[in-house]
Amino acid sequence: MIRLCAADELLEGHSKGFDVAGQRLFAVRKDGAIHLYENSCPHRGVPLEWLPDQFLDSSASLIQCATHGALFLIESGECVAGPCEGQRLKSLPGTELDGSIWLQSEP
Repeated sequence: MIRLCAADELLEGHSKGFDVAGQRLFAVRKDGAIHLYENSCPHRGVPLEWLPDQFLDSSASLIQCATHGALFLIESGECVAGPCEGQRLKSLPGTELDGSIWLQSEP
């Protein structure tokens, strides 16, 4: 497992980006759960954030691609509006344990 940050660095309704050995990813906390995704829009493969750690729309209820405005469900990564509607962000395995957020190694 790779430690991403302290759990209290990712507040409810917020997002945070990471670079792990060249892999760009981000985490969102919603309803207490942590959701991890690759930082890449399925439409063009561009990073999603418009400013560092800014992956959510103005209501903080959806992930938003800054380039094309595509909107994604936080819980599943499914695109619900925009040029990649029906596609999904690539989910990554993660966990919150011992006061930290961790990226789990994929088998």
